[in-house]
Amino acid sequence: MRRFAVAVGGSLLVLVLSGCGSEAGPTPKQGGEPGPDALPTKLTALTADQCFASPRTQLPKGCEKYVTEVANVPGSARKRADDRDPQLVAEADKLQQAVGEFRGAGCTTVADPGGACTQALVDVAAALSGLKKQVDARPTSG
Repeated sequence: MRRFAVAVGGSLLVLVLSGCGSEAGPTPKQGGEPGPDALPTKLTALTADQCFASPRTQLPKGCEKYVTEVANVPGSARKRADDRDPQLVAEADKLQQAVGEFRGAGCTTVADPGGACTQALVDVAAALSGLKKQVDARPTSG
């Protein structure tokens, strides 16, 4: 009798728990690319990174994530410019070119500072700085 009660209790527990699994609650909203007004915040965060602050002393492969984040900035800057700010578009182009040089040189696998990859990080930092100055000089569009 005791085994029967345990078996029935176990079966009920499985049924109750399986019912809970189908009630997951509301579906989370899909995240999207932040709007162009989020760009100043993103630029502030990126310019606080050590790969920006001291690119000459960083290991290029250690800046891979930073460069990946920076690579998203030109598109956001162009959206923010909205065909009304050619200077911002020019700065976005410079930044995209600098990121392309870093990636094209295979810097994501270079373990030692110096050479073309360090220069590419310096160029990324300079281009990011120029773009940030353009963004900071203009009010948000929203």
